[in-house]
Amino acid sequence: MHLWIGTTNKGKLSELKLLFEKEVPGVVIHSLAELPSYVAPPENGQTFLDNARIKARSLKAMKPGEWVLAEDSGLEVKGLGNLPGIHSARYAGPKASDSENVAKLLKMMQIRAVADRTAQFTCQMVIFSPTGEEMVFQGEMKGSISKTVAGQLGFGYDPVFVPEGETQTLAQLGPGYKNQKSHRSAAARQFIAKLKSI
Repeated sequence: MHLWIGTTNKGKLSELKLLFEKEVPGVVIHSLAELPSYVAPPENGQTFLDNARIKARSLKAMKPGEWVLAEDSGLEVKGLGNLPGIHSARYAGPKASDSENVAKLLKMMQIRAVADRTAQFTCQMVIFSPTGEEMVFQGEMKGSISKTVAGQLGFGYDPVFVPEGETQTLAQLGPGYKNQKSHRSAAARQFIAKLKSI
């Protein structure tokens, strides 16, 4: 099975590659880096699902007859009215780094004196089969936002996200933990279960 993954985020790609290669025997993962002429479409949807579908359809148009996967995910903080949400990757600006996004998040929570630090990661995943059938899977990971940055083992908001039942951030818990518990792995595992039932 050849599976094309529609993301330019190296962290997401390595997470999904690790999971699929472990769970799906013989899978070959392909990335956008293999497509010299690929131009990422504007992610102008109103929801995670909209944006995941935009990315999946764009890649499917270039790789008809192949398995194609794209996802959109982000962080929703209850005390900020579920921001940054679909703007998670660009929260501090269009070209913002992970550390700039994290810094803005902590600053906004401080400015607004947010008492409820409850948060969740949400992932919407859209997959097209070689025949063009669309499949949609969703995963969530609940937790809270720490007051300080901790850990070197993640990306995005991992250094400030403490999963429910844990005392360390995702960036401290590391890739093995995320592979088992994350919003992205939850959605991917639903797809893997579906694959195994076909």
